[in-house]
Amino acid sequence: MRHAAGLMLGMLAGLDRKNCWTIAEHRGDLTPDGLQHLLARARWDADAVRDDLRDYVVGAFGDQQAVLVVDETGDVKKGTATVGVQRQYSGTAGRIENSQVAVFVTYAAPRGHALIDRALYLPKSWCDDPDRCDGAGIPCGQRVFATKPALARELIERAVHAQVPAGWVTADEVYGADPALRAAIRSHQLGYVLAVSANRRVPTAAGPIRVDHIPGILPRRAWQQHSAGPGSKGPRLYSWAWIALSPEDDAHPGCHHLLIRRNDRTGELAYLRCYSPHPARWAPSSAWRGSAGASKNPSRRPRISPGWISTRSAAGPPGTAGPPWPCSRMPSWPWPPPTNATAYLPLTD
Repeated sequence: MRHAAGLMLGMLAGLDRKNCWTIAEHRGDLTPDGLQHLLARARWDADAVRDDLRDYVVGAFGDQQAVLVVDETGDVKKGTATVGVQRQYSGTAGRIENSQVAVFVTYAAPRGHALIDRALYLPKSWCDDPDRCDGAGIPCGQRVFATKPALARELIERAVHAQVPAGWVTADEVYGADPALRAAIRSHQLGYVLAVSANRRVPTAAGPIRVDHIPGILPRRAWQQHSAGPGSKGPRLYSWAWIALSPEDDAHPGCHHLLIRRNDRTGELAYLRCYSPHPARWAPSSAWRGSAGASKNPSRRPRISPGWISTRSAAGPPGTAGPPWPCSRMPSWPWPPPTNATAYLPLTD
């Protein structure tokens, strides 16, 4: 335990290079033997450590309206022997690099946030190469290819089965585009706010429509301006619109919405599919803050403030804003909408 704690403190230290030698010197050890034994020869159960960490985090931060923030992050590698490494997009580097990618879950609550689970992404090129898997020591039962959304489903299910208190799930476009993941979250009676790309279609009372067709046909009164948190030059103001969607399936009717965020300076738009198993009101003061995702990189972790949680694609828990209200019909849909087709937008306080 002493070596494990020392290793973690060393990884968090501001060292130019981090390896067993530099961390041992940082700790005041004469040799790196203890750290090398921990990493190379000691036998310990990583999943048991994960469970202990999760229980500790829940004990400190547990909240029924906490958010499970799902995101992947990559570690750039130079060689080809590290499990799962290949040339692939790494959010850490911001480009395609030779890297290892894993999906993480952060537990974010008003009192704090911390990583509670992880799953290594094993590319198909690895799964199809048994000799390479043998050389890396990957157990035979763990050589099945799974997409990142599929890994996210496993992580969320593990948290639910461990009775982790939470009310919401949030993630970026990679996960928001996956209908199986959305259905799995709904089946756990959790709400979600998931980013989707501009070319995605959503079900409405007027029929399916691409999300990037909606902003141009909304009336001006559909938009409300709220801060997304303080920035270096003051509040980061965005305009927001909230549109009612039709349920994706009969099993989970709930409350489905599309949330649109507009940067009034650049015109940039972000689209987020929202679901709540029960009616929920969104507080203007808790509307989407920050642009940070869940990651091992501390600079990309969500910033926390009492009463709301945020990330690159997350909203705060239900608040005190007024109920949705129907605005005028939208005659400029690509086809004539039914006479009762309405867009629902948040009530201005």
